[in-house]
Amino acid sequence: MTGERLPAGLLVFERGWLSSNNILFRGTDFNAIVDSGYATHAEQTLNLVEVALQGRTLDILLNTHLHSDHCGGNSALQTIYPELQTLIPPGQAHLVSNWNPIALTYVPTGQLCPQFQFTDLLKTGGEIELADKLWQIHAAPGHDPHSVILFEPQSRILISADALWERGFGVVFPELEGGSAFDEVAATLDLIERLAPHTVIPGHGPVFGYRPQVLASARQRLNAFASNPGRHAHHAAKVLLKFKLLEQQQLLFVDFLEWARRTSYFQQIREAFFASTVFEDWVEQLTVELERSAVVRRDGDLIFNA
Repeated sequence: MTGERLPAGLLVFERGWLSSNNILFRGTDFNAIVDSGYATHAEQTLNLVEVALQGRTLDILLNTHLHSDHCGGNSALQTIYPELQTLIPPGQAHLVSNWNPIALTYVPTGQLCPQFQFTDLLKTGGEIELADKLWQIHAAPGHDPHSVILFEPQSRILISADALWERGFGVVFPELEGGSAFDEVAATLDLIERLAPHTVIPGHGPVFGYRPQVLASARQRLNAFASNPGRHAHHAAKVLLKFKLLEQQQLLFVDFLEWARRTSYFQQIREAFFASTVFEDWVEQLTVELERSAVVRRDGDLIFNA
């Protein structure tokens, strides 16, 4: 957490990279939380919420999008707070209603997300009351075609999810699936520039004060990816490997390799961008690069998160 001051009633739980940040709103009449983190961190999420609410109930849960690190704690929260109203972006509502973990990408990416339910939709162009303030709901496609961001115009606080971090933005998943979404990322960055926030609460990383250099850096990164989609795919593959190590903390390298081999998303990325490289050699190369970046560590047959 940075020194950015937040209004009374708004708390940010900075969670790291396996779980998204959680934003808790304590209002006069009801309490709400934005995003619930990853499934393996659900117990910690529940403890953070319970301590912060001091005996009050949690009434509303909002998901900015349905990636596993943002909604993996939904089921646990719904179990503890049975009257919890859960709001999600509309684009994948049918996949949640008729629970489809394949289409929701949990199975293809080898990630966990227990089944959850929803009660209403976050309709873009509308508003929602959180901690006694009205927050605007804006569509923010790019990282995820159905993602939303939230903006409170009086305090000029932006909940940017994975559309903007202090140093970049989330992997542009539609680009890995044969779609085209770099233009959508650019449009979302333009939207953020028009909103001109004072403070940004990102999906990952610390709360930060908005400044033009943040957007300039994000646009530079986007242009580099758009001009070389293979570079983006290479980055995305490393992100997915790192995510697995964040979840497991340590694995035999042979098991790490086998997990990657069985994870269809990896096969899809390789076939689309790196078909000439033997799969095992490709994963080995990615792992060596992660080691050089000091975000994983190998010791004999074991590989560790670092």
